[in-house]
Amino acid sequence: MRPDTPAENVDHHAEAARLERTAGLYPADAEALLLQAAAHLELAADRPAASTLYDRLLAGQGDLENPHLVRALKAANLWEYGHEAEARAIIDGVRAAAPRDPAPWVIVAEALETHDELEAAQETFTEGARLLLTEGQEPPYATRPLLFGRHRVRRMLGAAHDAWDSMADTLHSSSVSLDELHDPKRVWSLGSNNPAELEAEISRLRSELGTYREALSRPFPVAVLHWPAAELSELLDAYPTLAAEYPSHEAHLATIEASLRELAASGTPNLGIVTATVPSYEAFAASEGTTPSDITLLPQYATTLAARGRATEWPPEHGAGCWCGSGRAYGECHGGEAA
Repeated sequence: MRPDTPAENVDHHAEAARLERTAGLYPADAEALLLQAAAHLELAADRPAASTLYDRLLAGQGDLENPHLVRALKAANLWEYGHEAEARAIIDGVRAAAPRDPAPWVIVAEALETHDELEAAQETFTEGARLLLTEGQEPPYATRPLLFGRHRVRRMLGAAHDAWDSMADTLHSSSVSLDELHDPKRVWSLGSNNPAELEAEISRLRSELGTYREALSRPFPVAVLHWPAAELSELLDAYPTLAAEYPSHEAHLATIEASLRELAASGTPNLGIVTATVPSYEAFAASEGTTPSDITLLPQYATTLAARGRATEWPPEHGAGCWCGSGRAYGECHGGEAA
């Protein structure tokens, strides 16, 4: 949820205001957009304004997709500007709720770590990993920050490697090992007067930051557009020229699965699916100053939905329902060998 744009290259207050306006235009995407706006306000050091946005979201929490994530972000933000007691209470509440999404676990654990609560941070990372990881299966991509963060904190505490630390080492993709990245003695070189030592430390820090961003974010460089049957029927009734792109709903679903499998076989990582609706598509076309019948608009629409956080990961996790909405498990539907 943290924007990656360097602070010196963006007016964070202006960007937050733009995101708030966009949230008003796209209510279905308001949660993701307002979280990004709050992140910009935090980067602008306007933490009270960020808390106001978190409170605004939580006031309508019945409509939130991930209220635990919002609470975790609010807690981390509050602690940064002196509201430690309230932050601790929220963190305790998030841990007690045991969310099934790894992001809240990572955020509250890192908040504890930032304030030198290393034992509590280790416990939090471990609780999240124990809840979300299944023995004998490779951890889903989104859970890896739990293992990397846990490895880092345990290294700071001087704890011996266990099975999860070894797994983190295996999953880590940087040329610099996790043990070196998370070595507490590393910081000593920052006080050196030797330019070569400082340059080496900067390189290691950059590598660590790149690995962290890669693990914590959930990028969807390729997001494929999925039209549910009713939406596709409405689309083709309104814009019949798109029938060449969508000869039938069954063919549309088969094309999605085949395209994603081909991309995966070519090595494209982090594939996603975005679900389209006719009103949203029409609004997007209007914002682009073109007509919804323009076939070249479809991939732009998919990319925009993904950028707003509307993409879901493909393939679904083991035992999860199929992305097509059939109600069957993915392995028994489009994930089957006959697909």
